[in-house]
Amino acid sequence: MQKKKIVLIGFRLNKGGAERVMASISNYLASQNFDVHIIIILDDIAYSHSGKVFNLGKLKNKSNGLSNKLKRLIALNNYFKKNEFDVLIDFRFRINFFQEFILSRFVFKLKTIYTVHSSQLNVYIPKHVFLASLIYKKADKIVAITHAMQSLIEDKYNFKNVTTIYNPVNLDAIEKFKEASVGLKEEYVISAGQFDTNEKQFDKLITTYAKSVLPKQNVVLVLLGQGSNMQKLKNHAKSCGVEDKVLFLGFKKNPYKYFKNAKFYIMSSMYEGMPMVLIEALASGIPVISFDCPTGPSEIIRHEENGLLVKNQDFNALVASVNRFANDKKLYNYCKNNAIASSRQFSIDKIGIQWLDLINRCLNLF
Repeated sequence: MQKKKIVLIGFRLNKGGAERVMASISNYLASQNFDVHIIIILDDIAYSHSGKVFNLGKLKNKSNGLSNKLKRLIALNNYFKKNEFDVLIDFRFRINFFQEFILSRFVFKLKTIYTVHSSQLNVYIPKHVFLASLIYKKADKIVAITHAMQSLIEDKYNFKNVTTIYNPVNLDAIEKFKEASVGLKEEYVISAGQFDTNEKQFDKLITTYAKSVLPKQNVVLVLLGQGSNMQKLKNHAKSCGVEDKVLFLGFKKNPYKYFKNAKFYIMSSMYEGMPMVLIEALASGIPVISFDCPTGPSEIIRHEENGLLVKNQDFNALVASVNRFANDKKLYNYCKNNAIASSRQFSIDKIGIQWLDLINRCLNLF
C-alpha cells in the first residue's frame, strides 16, 4: 500500500514552541510509515526532525520585495502540484489575510488542518469573523492546543470544526539529556524564554525574585534565553540590587539539565498558548510556579500537587508563592515528587495517537 503523504508547514525548525511541536510530529508520523515533508519559510534548522525539507528560506533575498515573494509563492505552488500531498498541517502564524486567502484558495487545495498556538488569536485568525470564515470555516480541522483556547475560538467565531490536541514532549529525550552536568555551584530557581518582546515579563520576574526570600537564602535566579532586551534586563537586575544573583546564561540547546538541577521553575507571562517549558520542567523533575494566564497553565499545573497556580498578574501573590516553595519543605517536596508523573499525559506517544486519529479521519480511513 502506498504511503500517505503528509506535509507540515512552519516558519522554521528552530527556537519556537510551535516549531518544536512540528518537529516532534514529523518524527512521530514518520515512525507511523507516513511520507513526511516539511516546508519552512525561514532558513533556520536545528530541531531534530524527520522527512524531506523544502526550504523556502533559501529563496528569500534581503529585500524580500514583491518579485521575491512571488518567486517563493510560485515555488511553493509548484511543490504542492508536484507532490500531490494527502494532508497539510499548518503551524505558521497567519497574520496577512490576503496572503492566507490566496494560499487557502489556490495552493492549499487539499485536506487542511490549521493549528493555533496562542491565546492571542489574531496572530492566527483574522479578527473579523466574516474574513475568518472565508479561510477557516471549511478547513478540515482547526487544532487548538488547550481546551480554553478551543473555547475562545468557538465563542468568537462559532466554528464547528475545532478540536484540542495538547503539545507533545519527548519524555525519553528529556530523561536522557537532563543528566548532563551544568557546572553551577549555586542553588538556583529558573525561567526561560526570548528577550525580544515582553510577553514573558522577565523584568517583573526579576523584581519578584528581589522581593522574595530567595536572595537572602543565597538561591540565585537563572534565566535561559537571548534577545535584544538582555542588557535592559541586566540593568534592571542591577537597579533591584540583585545584579550578582541573576545569571543570564543565554540560549541553551539542552535546557533540561538546567531544569533538573533547579529548585523550581517560575513563569510570569502575560499570556501563553500551551507553555511547553512548564511541561519540560515537570518532565525534568522539578515543580513549577505560574500565573493562571490565558491559556495553558491551568491545564498543566495541578495546584499544590505538581506546582502552584497564581492569580493572574498578581505579583504580590507570585512573591508569596515563591516564598511558600522556599520555606514549606513538605509542600515543595510533595510537588517535586509528583512532577515527572504529571508530565506523562503530554508524552509524544499519547499525543501522537491523537494526531494519527485526526489524520485518518481526514483521510476517511475509518
